[in-house]
Amino acid sequence: MKPETAADPACTEPLPSAALGGPLSHAVSRVARLHRMAAGKVLKGLGLYPGQEFVMMHLWDAGPVRQSELIKAVELDPSTVTKMLQRLEQAGHVRRRPDPGDRRAVLVEATEESCALHSAVQAAWAELEEHTLTGLDADERRELTRLLAKVEANLCTQTAGCPEMAHRAAAEV
Repeated sequence: MKPETAADPACTEPLPSAALGGPLSHAVSRVARLHRMAAGKVLKGLGLYPGQEFVMMHLWDAGPVRQSELIKAVELDPSTVTKMLQRLEQAGHVRRRPDPGDRRAVLVEATEESCALHSAVQAAWAELEEHTLTGLDADERRELTRLLAKVEANLCTQTAGCPEMAHRAAAEV
């Protein structure tokens, strides 16, 4: 099977018959898959795998956190986060150490060496954003952001898996 490209008919193939009841869900799935592939290409240039940037973003913003809290924050399987942290630690981007308040717990923190990675990830996300939204004007971008936030809220309600949404909702009350 050949890879899909923007000019490839595989990117615009007709809706599969099994997806006729959910054409938008099918489109969202395709867009999410393609966006993750594009992010992977951008991140590969930084020496990161998709998902590792979310771990780093959380650590840069939150400072040192317990590994268990990090797992909850990034909403990934503990074994996946452990593998990510091993790779990030080997690359010099994170450090793990015992929590002085509870020696059974492990604290994870971004290293000073990761500061250069911070600006590179920020630039990569800006590049990805521009690539993703090419052809949309400012009003369309705002509207898409607004609509996707509504879709995200719907999905969070359905899955009960969005702790950050609960925090936002509590703050709005």
